[in-house]
Amino acid sequence: MYTYCLFCETAKCNYVANSCEQVLGCRAIYPKQIQHTWFQGKMVDLEHDLLPGYVFLYAEKQLLSMELLHSVKGVIRILQDQDRCYQLSGSDEQFALMLLRKDGVIGKTRVYREGQLIRICEGAYEGVETRILKVNHRNRRMQIEIPFANQAVKTWVEYELVEDTNGEETDNQTE
Repeated sequence: MYTYCLFCETAKCNYVANSCEQVLGCRAIYPKQIQHTWFQGKMVDLEHDLLPGYVFLYAEKQLLSMELLHSVKGVIRILQDQDRCYQLSGSDEQFALMLLRKDGVIGKTRVYREGQLIRICEGAYEGVETRILKVNHRNRRMQIEIPFANQAVKTWVEYELVEDTNGEETDNQTE
């Protein structure tokens, strides 16, 4: 799988993605995020642009010529690395592939707070309920205490390994 990223006019992401799919026969995604928002007096989940102005392309074969992309109305430039390579690599490629797996839509961000009661849902301590001592939002980790050898031991766990004890994800946004 070959991955590429286009920078385009913000209001034309949908048009650019559709045009690229038609012209090149590849998959094109402009990433969205679901946000819990007040709309007409109710809290609803709405899709918003995650990265306005960016469209990711996914091709089975390497795109040898970028001329067709430059001809798509709304494309400003094709992103490239310092070696002038258009294909994404490293963490950029991993991010693009994650978007593809999620069909371009990122769900609501779970937010946890110090003192919140959570349950571990994976691993050796699956089912253990504990309180959050500290939260590192940037790294999506939290410090908790777990029982070990007749004492409480502090450790760090990722958001993905825990759930809110009432079974609902917290849907506030971070950062």
